[in-house]
Amino acid sequence: MNNILFICTGNICRSPTAEGFFRHHLARSSLAGQVTTDSAGTHDYHLGSAPDPRAINAAAAFSVDISGLRARQLQARDFQAFDLLLAMDHVNLEAIARIRPAGATADLRLMMDFDPAAGIEIVPDPYYGHQSDFELVCKLLDGATRNLVGHLERGLSA
Repeated sequence: MNNILFICTGNICRSPTAEGFFRHHLARSSLAGQVTTDSAGTHDYHLGSAPDPRAINAAAAFSVDISGLRARQLQARDFQAFDLLLAMDHVNLEAIARIRPAGATADLRLMMDFDPAAGIEIVPDPYYGHQSDFELVCKLLDGATRNLVGHLERGLSA
């Protein structure tokens, strides 16, 4: 599992935040340089846009810089290019499954599957919320992406 794609609705809040936190933890792991990652949205609402400023600010509080990321939409080729597609919620997981091409081998999962101790199944969408909602997303994704890196370290080193 060397290629991981994080997916939310518009690719300006949750999925770029997940990508940023994952890159942050990955750079400090034994797998630095061995795993590629990206993020995408199931919809084309914000193509080419930077992450929401509230997401950028919340991530920066964790020393994670997501300001250089740009929104893109999930494409059929992503199901071949990536080994693991991680959805932020059930709605996005269902959307991904619907557009999954026949024969695609990428594994589809929820992001929070990697942090069951958090006690929450999904990463809630902060877009219509307040700064505190973006801060919660960062806390959730910090733990889940840290655990994902640990999972990959155990799996790739075995």
